[in-house]
Amino acid sequence: MKKTQLPKKICVVCQRPFSWRKKWERDWLAVKYCSKRCQSLRRRNKE
Repeated sequence: MKKTQLPKKICVVCQRPFSWRKKWERDWLAVKYCSKRCQSLRRRNKE
């Protein structure tokens, strides 16, 4: 599969698009953040 054909999502924190990665293969439906940084920023802002 070509990179342009990979599924994409929008990060809930930074609103940037990110593509499917092999490490997310099992839980792609649950992925919300493009990076660990965005995930930690979300947690900080929630508190």
